Amino acid sequence: RRCNLQGMWVNDLGSRMFIGPLNAAGQFSGYYLAAVSAAPNAAIRESPLHGTQHPNPPRAQPTFGFSVNWSFYDSTTVFVGQCFLDENGDEFLEATWLLREEVATHADNWKATRVGQNVYVRVR
Repeated sequence: RRCNLQGMWVNDLGSRMFIGPLNAAGQFSGYYLAAVSAAPNAAIRESPLHGTQHPNPPRAQPTFGFSVNWSFYDSTTVFVGQCFLDENGDEFLEATWLLREEVATHADNWKATRVGQNVYVRVR
């Protein structure tokens, strides 16, 4: 069995993302709906995601990367991770992310990037 990134996923915080089909180059697009946000007083909305995985040769547990430009906040997040199969053959994604938010001055650069990790399971 092989991992397939296409479909709906939910993480441990309740955020959901949809990943569309891969093209021949291994690129995909979709959307992300965050359950949590660092944006003060912003209404969370779906945000576009664009990414890639290595398509050739197909891997059973592929690595991937994608970015999300948040539609409700001046920030961008990049995710890198891998799709795994558990002992029952169920897929899950482990991803590390970097969130970069806009700051007013270079002096504030030190606080502009956050890092975190999430686990995603397929929504059935």
